[in-house]
Amino acid sequence: MSNYSIKDLEQLSGIKAHTLRIWEQRYDILKPDRTDTNIRTYDDKDLKLVLNIALLKEHSYKISEISKMSADEMSKEVMLISEKQLSYPEQIHALTISMLDLDEERFEKIVSTNTLQFGFENMMINIIFPFLSRIGTLWITGSVGPAQEHFISNLIRQKLIVAIDGQLPSLRPGAKKYMLYLPEGEMHEISLLFGNYIIRSRQNKVIYLGQSLPFNELIFAHKVHKPDYIFSVITSVPGQDEVQRYVYKLAKEFPDSIILLSGYQVVGQDIDCPDNVEIITQIKYLMDIALE
Repeated sequence: MSNYSIKDLEQLSGIKAHTLRIWEQRYDILKPDRTDTNIRTYDDKDLKLVLNIALLKEHSYKISEISKMSADEMSKEVMLISEKQLSYPEQIHALTISMLDLDEERFEKIVSTNTLQFGFENMMINIIFPFLSRIGTLWITGSVGPAQEHFISNLIRQKLIVAIDGQLPSLRPGAKKYMLYLPEGEMHEISLLFGNYIIRSRQNKVIYLGQSLPFNELIFAHKVHKPDYIFSVITSVPGQDEVQRYVYKLAKEFPDSIILLSGYQVVGQDIDCPDNVEIITQIKYLMDIALE
Protein backbone atom coordinates (compact mmCIF):
# COMPACT_ATOMS: atom_id res chain seq x y z
CA MET A 1 0.00 0.00 0.00
CA SER A 2 1.28 3.47 -0.92
CA ASN A 3 1.26 6.65 1.13
CA TYR A 4 0.30 10.02 -0.31
CA SER A 5 0.51 13.58 0.87
CA ILE A 6 -2.39 15.97 0.43
CA LYS A 7 -0.38 17.59 -2.39
CA ASP A 8 -0.19 14.22 -4.15
CA LEU A 9 -4.00 14.00 -3.98
CA GLU A 10 -4.28 17.54 -5.32
CA GLN A 11 -1.96 16.78 -8.23
CA LEU A 12 -3.75 13.59 -9.25
CA SER A 13 -7.34 14.73 -8.78
CA GLY A 14 -7.15 18.44 -9.60
CA ILE A 15 -8.96 19.21 -6.31
CA LYS A 16 -7.17 21.83 -4.26
CA ALA A 17 -5.65 20.79 -0.96
CA HIS A 18 -7.61 23.56 0.79
CA THR A 19 -10.87 22.10 -0.57
CA LEU A 20 -9.92 18.61 0.60
CA ARG A 21 -9.30 19.92 4.11
CA ILE A 22 -12.70 21.61 4.13
CA TRP A 23 -14.43 18.41 2.99
CA GLU A 24 -12.61 16.50 5.69
CA GLN A 25 -13.89 18.88 8.37
CA ARG A 26 -17.37 19.54 7.02
CA TYR A 27 -18.43 16.19 5.57
CA ASP A 28 -16.09 13.74 7.30
CA ILE A 29 -15.40 12.17 3.87
CA LEU A 30 -11.67 11.69 4.38
CA LYS A 31 -10.09 10.29 7.53
CA PRO A 32 -6.34 10.60 6.96
CA ASP A 33 -3.71 9.22 9.27
CA ARG A 34 -1.29 11.71 10.75
CA THR A 35 2.43 11.58 11.37
CA ASP A 36 4.05 12.35 14.70
CA THR A 37 4.34 15.93 13.46
CA ASN A 38 0.58 16.05 12.64
CA ILE A 39 1.00 15.92 8.84
CA ARG A 40 -1.85 14.25 6.96
CA THR A 41 -1.07 11.02 5.08
CA TYR A 42 -3.41 9.12 2.75
CA ASP A 43 -3.51 5.60 1.34
CA ASP A 44 -4.69 4.00 -1.93
CA LYS A 45 -8.29 3.86 -0.68
CA ASP A 46 -8.26 7.62 0.02
CA LEU A 47 -6.80 8.40 -3.40
CA LYS A 48 -9.42 6.29 -5.20
CA LEU A 49 -12.15 8.00 -3.18
CA VAL A 50 -10.91 11.47 -4.13
CA LEU A 51 -10.60 10.50 -7.81
CA ASN A 52 -14.16 9.18 -7.78
CA ILE A 53 -15.41 12.36 -6.11
CA ALA A 54 -13.59 14.48 -8.71
CA LEU A 55 -15.24 12.55 -11.54
CA LEU A 56 -18.70 12.84 -9.98
CA LYS A 57 -18.29 16.57 -9.38
CA GLU A 58 -17.37 17.04 -13.04
CA HIS A 59 -20.82 15.59 -13.79
CA SER A 60 -22.61 18.14 -11.59
CA TYR A 61 -22.97 16.01 -8.47
CA LYS A 62 -22.87 18.17 -5.34
CA ILE A 63 -20.41 17.32 -2.61
CA SER A 64 -23.30 17.26 -0.11
CA GLU A 65 -24.91 14.50 -2.21
CA ILE A 66 -21.66 12.59 -2.69
CA SER A 67 -20.93 12.63 1.04
CA LYS A 68 -24.15 10.66 1.66
CA MET A 69 -23.28 7.87 -0.80
CA SER A 70 -21.97 4.53 0.35
CA ALA A 71 -18.79 3.20 -1.26
CA ASP A 72 -20.85 0.82 -3.43
CA GLU A 73 -23.24 3.57 -4.54
CA MET A 74 -20.36 5.82 -5.48
CA SER A 75 -18.63 3.03 -7.44
CA LYS A 76 -21.83 2.29 -9.38
CA GLU A 77 -22.26 5.95 -10.33
CA VAL A 78 -18.63 6.20 -11.40
CA MET A 79 -18.86 3.06 -13.53
CA LEU A 80 -21.98 4.37 -15.29
CA ILE A 81 -20.17 7.60 -16.14
CA SER A 82 -16.96 5.83 -17.19
CA GLU A 83 -18.83 3.65 -19.68
CA LYS A 84 -20.18 6.66 -21.54
CA GLN A 85 -18.24 8.72 -24.10
CA LEU A 86 -16.29 10.83 -21.67
CA SER A 87 -14.00 13.81 -21.96
CA TYR A 88 -10.26 13.43 -21.55
CA PRO A 89 -9.82 14.48 -17.89
CA GLU A 90 -12.43 11.97 -16.81
CA GLN A 91 -10.72 9.20 -18.74
CA ILE A 92 -7.43 10.06 -17.05
CA HIS A 93 -9.15 9.72 -13.66
CA ALA A 94 -10.55 6.34 -14.74
CA LEU A 95 -7.14 5.15 -15.98
CA THR A 96 -5.55 6.15 -12.69
CA ILE A 97 -8.08 4.09 -10.78
CA SER A 98 -7.54 1.11 -13.09
CA MET A 99 -3.81 1.35 -12.38
CA LEU A 100 -4.27 1.52 -8.62
CA ASP A 101 -6.67 -1.43 -8.66
CA LEU A 102 -4.61 -3.45 -11.18
CA ASP A 103 -7.88 -3.63 -13.13
CA GLU A 104 -7.16 -4.80 -16.67
CA GLU A 105 -10.84 -5.05 -17.59
CA ARG A 106 -11.43 -1.40 -16.84
CA PHE A 107 -8.27 -0.41 -18.72
CA GLU A 108 -9.43 -2.36 -21.79
CA LYS A 109 -12.85 -0.73 -21.68
CA ILE A 110 -11.41 2.79 -21.46
CA VAL A 111 -8.88 2.26 -24.26
CA SER A 112 -11.30 0.44 -26.57
CA THR A 113 -14.06 3.05 -26.15
CA ASN A 114 -11.73 5.96 -26.81
CA THR A 115 -9.93 4.29 -29.71
CA LEU A 116 -13.29 3.76 -31.42
CA GLN A 117 -14.34 7.33 -30.72
CA PHE A 118 -11.14 9.25 -31.44
CA GLY A 119 -8.82 6.83 -33.25
CA PHE A 120 -5.72 5.17 -31.80
CA GLU A 121 -3.34 8.05 -32.49
CA ASN A 122 -5.56 10.69 -30.88
CA MET A 123 -6.29 8.40 -27.95
CA MET A 124 -2.56 8.05 -27.28
CA ILE A 125 -1.86 11.78 -27.63
CA ASN A 126 -4.84 13.12 -25.69
CA ILE A 127 -5.33 10.46 -23.02
CA ILE A 128 -2.43 8.03 -22.54
CA PHE A 129 0.46 10.50 -22.60
CA PRO A 130 -1.23 13.10 -20.34
CA PHE A 131 -2.07 10.22 -18.00
CA LEU A 132 1.56 9.06 -17.92
CA SER A 133 2.77 12.62 -17.40
CA ARG A 134 0.30 13.23 -14.59
CA ILE A 135 1.38 10.21 -12.56
CA GLY A 136 5.07 10.37 -13.49
CA THR A 137 6.02 12.41 -10.46
CA LEU A 138 4.38 9.91 -8.13
CA TRP A 139 6.21 7.02 -9.81
CA ILE A 140 9.55 8.75 -9.31
CA THR A 141 8.85 9.52 -5.64
CA GLY A 142 7.62 5.99 -4.99
CA SER A 143 4.06 6.98 -4.11
CA VAL A 144 2.85 4.44 -6.68
CA GLY A 145 4.37 0.99 -6.32
CA PRO A 146 6.42 -0.89 -8.93
CA ALA A 147 3.64 -3.45 -9.44
CA GLN A 148 1.18 -0.69 -10.39
CA GLU A 149 3.69 1.03 -12.65
CA HIS A 150 4.69 -2.19 -14.42
CA PHE A 151 1.05 -3.27 -14.75
CA ILE A 152 -0.13 -0.14 -16.56
CA SER A 153 3.07 0.32 -18.59
CA ASN A 154 2.93 -3.22 -19.94
CA LEU A 155 -0.74 -2.89 -20.88
CA ILE A 156 0.03 0.30 -22.82
CA ARG A 157 3.08 -1.33 -24.39
CA GLN A 158 0.96 -4.27 -25.56
CA LYS A 159 -1.57 -1.91 -27.16
CA LEU A 160 1.21 -0.11 -29.03
CA ILE A 161 2.76 -3.34 -30.32
CA VAL A 162 -0.62 -4.58 -31.57
CA ALA A 163 -1.27 -1.24 -33.30
CA ILE A 164 2.17 -1.29 -34.95
CA ASP A 165 1.69 -4.88 -36.14
CA GLY A 166 -1.65 -3.88 -37.65
CA GLN A 167 -0.16 -1.24 -39.94
CA LEU A 168 0.13 -1.94 -43.65
CA PRO A 169 3.82 -2.36 -44.64
CA SER A 170 3.73 0.10 -47.55
CA LEU A 171 6.19 2.89 -48.27
CA ARG A 172 5.23 6.20 -49.86
CA PRO A 173 7.25 7.76 -52.70
CA GLY A 174 10.25 9.52 -51.20
CA ALA A 175 9.93 7.61 -47.92
CA LYS A 176 12.75 8.13 -45.42
CA LYS A 177 14.58 5.54 -43.34
CA TYR A 178 14.46 5.90 -39.54
CA MET A 179 16.50 4.01 -36.98
CA LEU A 180 14.92 3.94 -33.50
CA TYR A 181 16.67 2.89 -30.29
CA LEU A 182 17.12 3.62 -26.58
CA PRO A 183 20.60 4.21 -25.08
CA GLU A 184 22.22 1.47 -23.03
CA GLY A 185 20.51 1.31 -19.64
CA GLU A 186 17.38 3.14 -20.84
CA MET A 187 14.25 0.98 -20.49
CA HIS A 188 11.35 3.47 -20.85
CA GLU A 189 10.07 2.28 -24.21
CA ILE A 190 6.51 3.63 -24.55
CA SER A 191 7.44 6.92 -26.25
CA LEU A 192 9.82 5.14 -28.63
CA LEU A 193 7.12 2.63 -29.56
CA PHE A 194 4.68 5.44 -30.24
CA GLY A 195 7.33 7.13 -32.38
CA ASN A 196 7.59 3.84 -34.28
CA TYR A 197 3.82 3.89 -34.82
CA ILE A 198 3.81 7.53 -35.95
CA ILE A 199 6.66 7.11 -38.43
CA ARG A 200 5.30 3.87 -39.91
CA SER A 201 1.81 5.33 -40.23
CA ARG A 202 3.33 8.06 -42.48
CA GLN A 203 4.65 5.19 -44.65
CA ASN A 204 8.33 5.51 -43.82
CA LYS A 205 10.85 2.72 -43.23
CA VAL A 206 11.68 1.94 -39.59
CA ILE A 207 14.55 -0.11 -38.19
CA TYR A 208 13.52 -0.66 -34.58
CA LEU A 209 16.38 -1.58 -32.24
CA GLY A 210 14.50 -1.22 -28.95
CA GLN A 211 15.72 -0.82 -25.38
CA SER A 212 19.17 -0.48 -23.87
CA LEU A 213 21.33 -0.62 -27.01
CA PRO A 214 25.12 -0.46 -26.55
CA PHE A 215 26.67 2.35 -28.59
CA ASN A 216 28.91 0.02 -30.60
CA GLU A 217 25.80 -1.92 -31.70
CA LEU A 218 24.20 1.33 -32.83
CA ILE A 219 27.31 2.02 -34.94
CA PHE A 220 27.07 -1.47 -36.45
CA ALA A 221 23.38 -1.12 -37.33
CA HIS A 222 23.97 2.34 -38.78
CA LYS A 223 26.66 1.02 -41.13
CA VAL A 224 24.28 -1.69 -42.35
CA HIS A 225 21.19 0.50 -42.90
CA LYS A 226 22.55 4.07 -43.36
CA PRO A 227 19.33 5.73 -42.07
CA ASP A 228 18.25 9.25 -42.91
CA TYR A 229 17.16 9.77 -39.30
CA ILE A 230 18.08 8.38 -35.89
CA PHE A 231 15.40 8.78 -33.22
CA SER A 232 15.85 8.18 -29.50
CA VAL A 233 14.06 9.06 -26.25
CA ILE A 234 16.31 9.79 -23.27
CA THR A 235 14.21 9.59 -20.13
CA SER A 236 16.72 8.62 -17.46
CA VAL A 237 19.95 7.36 -19.09
CA PRO A 238 22.36 9.01 -19.72
CA GLY A 239 21.79 11.38 -16.80
CA GLN A 240 22.17 15.15 -16.70
CA ASP A 241 25.90 15.07 -16.10
CA GLU A 242 26.49 12.89 -19.18
CA VAL A 243 23.76 13.70 -21.67
CA GLN A 244 25.48 16.66 -23.35
CA ARG A 245 28.58 14.55 -24.07
CA TYR A 246 26.30 11.82 -25.41
CA VAL A 247 24.62 14.26 -27.80
CA TYR A 248 28.00 15.43 -29.11
CA LYS A 249 29.09 11.79 -29.52
CA LEU A 250 25.98 10.98 -31.59
CA ALA A 251 26.44 14.03 -33.80
CA LYS A 252 30.12 13.26 -34.43
CA GLU A 253 29.65 9.51 -35.05
CA PHE A 254 26.70 9.92 -37.45
CA PRO A 255 27.28 13.15 -39.43
CA ASP A 256 25.24 11.95 -42.40
CA SER A 257 22.08 11.29 -40.39
CA ILE A 258 19.68 13.71 -38.72
CA ILE A 259 19.43 12.84 -35.04
CA LEU A 260 16.06 13.40 -33.38
CA LEU A 261 16.03 13.33 -29.57
CA SER A 262 13.24 13.57 -27.04
CA GLY A 263 12.69 12.71 -23.38
CA TYR A 264 13.10 14.24 -19.94
CA GLN A 265 16.90 14.47 -20.06
CA VAL A 266 16.97 16.62 -23.23
CA VAL A 267 13.66 18.52 -23.50
CA GLY A 268 13.93 21.92 -21.81
CA GLN A 269 17.48 21.21 -20.61
CA ASP A 270 19.39 23.81 -22.66
CA ILE A 271 21.15 21.12 -24.66
CA ASP A 272 23.65 22.49 -27.18
CA CYS A 273 22.62 20.85 -30.45
CA PRO A 274 25.11 20.41 -33.32
CA ASP A 275 23.76 21.07 -36.81
CA ASN A 276 22.52 17.50 -37.33
CA VAL A 277 20.69 17.21 -33.98
CA GLU A 278 17.11 18.31 -33.25
CA ILE A 279 15.19 18.17 -29.96
CA ILE A 280 11.60 16.97 -30.36
CA THR A 281 9.60 18.87 -27.73
CA GLN A 282 6.14 17.86 -28.99
CA ILE A 283 4.83 14.79 -30.80
CA LYS A 284 3.45 17.12 -33.50
CA TYR A 285 7.02 17.94 -34.56
CA LEU A 286 7.77 14.27 -35.14
CA MET A 287 4.54 13.94 -37.12
CA ASP A 288 5.54 16.86 -39.34
CA ILE A 289 9.04 15.49 -39.92
CA ALA A 290 7.64 12.05 -40.77
CA LEU A 291 5.63 13.63 -43.61
CA GLU A 292 8.60 15.40 -45.19
